[in-house]
Amino acid sequence: MVAAGHSGWTPERSAAGAHSPWLIATIISIATFMEVLDASIANVALRHIAGSLSASYDESTWILTAYLIANAVILPISGWLSDVIGRKRYYMLSVALFAASSLLCGLAPSLGFLIVARIAQGLGGGGLATSEQSMLTDTFPPEKRGQAFAIYGLTVIFAPIVGPTIGGLITDQASWHWIFLINVPIGLLSLTLVALFVDEPEALARDRAERFRGGLSVDYVGFLLIALGLGSLEIVLDRGQRDDWFASAMITSFTIVSAAAIVTLVIWELRREDPIVHLRLLGRRNFGIANLMMATTGAIVFGSTQFIPQLLQEVLGYTATLAGEAMTAGGVVTLFLMPLTGLLSNKVQPRILIGLALVIEVFAFWHMAHLNAQMDFWDAAWARLYQAVGLPFLFIPISAVAYVGLRPEESNQAASLLNVSRNLGGTIGIAVVQTLLAEREQFHQARLVERLNPLEPSYQEGLARMTQTLIEHGQSAIAAQQLAMGQLYRTIVTQATMLAFIDAIWVLMIGIIVILPTVFLLRTGKPGAAHGAA
Repeated sequence: MVAAGHSGWTPERSAAGAHSPWLIATIISIATFMEVLDASIANVALRHIAGSLSASYDESTWILTAYLIANAVILPISGWLSDVIGRKRYYMLSVALFAASSLLCGLAPSLGFLIVARIAQGLGGGGLATSEQSMLTDTFPPEKRGQAFAIYGLTVIFAPIVGPTIGGLITDQASWHWIFLINVPIGLLSLTLVALFVDEPEALARDRAERFRGGLSVDYVGFLLIALGLGSLEIVLDRGQRDDWFASAMITSFTIVSAAAIVTLVIWELRREDPIVHLRLLGRRNFGIANLMMATTGAIVFGSTQFIPQLLQEVLGYTATLAGEAMTAGGVVTLFLMPLTGLLSNKVQPRILIGLALVIEVFAFWHMAHLNAQMDFWDAAWARLYQAVGLPFLFIPISAVAYVGLRPEESNQAASLLNVSRNLGGTIGIAVVQTLLAEREQFHQARLVERLNPLEPSYQEGLARMTQTLIEHGQSAIAAQQLAMGQLYRTIVTQATMLAFIDAIWVLMIGIIVILPTVFLLRTGKPGAAHGAA
């Protein structure tokens, strides 16, 4: 435990060297913007990719699953790898791997080749966020971290918001290959700037030399358990709904493997003196609660970023581009609020900002739950805007308060766990939403069809009016009746789909309400300073 009022921060671990810390914060955010943007863009291009590579849509979803598995495996150990390889060196290796594998993705001649390249891309992308957050924590004193995380937060929150718009434009106007190829010049730019301006502090070099002095002890068992546990969990969460969950022998098997591996991992890592993942950090009050809140933020960001464009396309028939444009208003709001949040984090208690943000999210989802199938473009844009207002006030204070009470040498491990929570929360959020949509759509459709009783006067009258309208527009009586039945069925499907989305929105809102009281458990003192936390 670190004593209250003691920050533990020292400039000798700064990645800035002789350069401006703000320049470093901007430079190291470039690669994560690229990685997070790519993840959200790929979602809207699956059908184009499947058609181009002569694969089914279900087969093409392994493009997403493969990336998530690789990401899940590398994230928990990225802090350890950063300590062993060297923070700057590991960061540059991750950027180089991501850019090189992006090139292979863009040139992929087959689905199998693309999936293998996506695995490599996930291994590279998973190492970025941990190194970046560790650099920010070590480069900025506690009173300036809020503003530093505001710069970094633009990448994590803004990229998923604008991703569908960019992805829609690329898939509708160009080729899906450019979704991956655009990463190559960005990756080269990032590598060049990092090589020129980012410093590897002597303090980290000394820590690494000390680690190697007694011989490097590699926790192979821990790594294997992480790969089995989180890799299998990602398969369960990402493929569960498509494969009918536990009706599938594959999903059931991976669930058992995941549960057994994760339980064994916890026991194994807690008993080791030099674990590959420092799970004991989760026992610190602030850090444990921050991880829970970061998982909730991930579920909100990734869950809603996926289902809002999906709602617009399935219910309103929007193109990928138009659905993405409806999300743009939220992105603009986030862009302007991030700097303000960074400033406020130095003046206002983090738990007040987090609590306010969660209340805003509750209101936003409540408003969203009152939309209907007659909504227009601006209804959807305003709904997304309301939600986007709260996101900056979640990510930045959570990121800042998570490191309260931690020692400087724990920043790499802390950053890796925090990013595991964000990604895992996002995957769980997406899985919950997609499962609810499938099950509730079937439920609502069955209930609505029950009312289509030929003996029901309102049904007969409605069908007769639709048929008569079609006859007046030149259809024959038989054709008009068939078309009327088809239109009626499509209306039912649309209504059932809309009701399913509303059910999913209510569940997300209730989840936020449940997590809200944990704000009062956070230990904070004077804003902008680091304080001890159990």
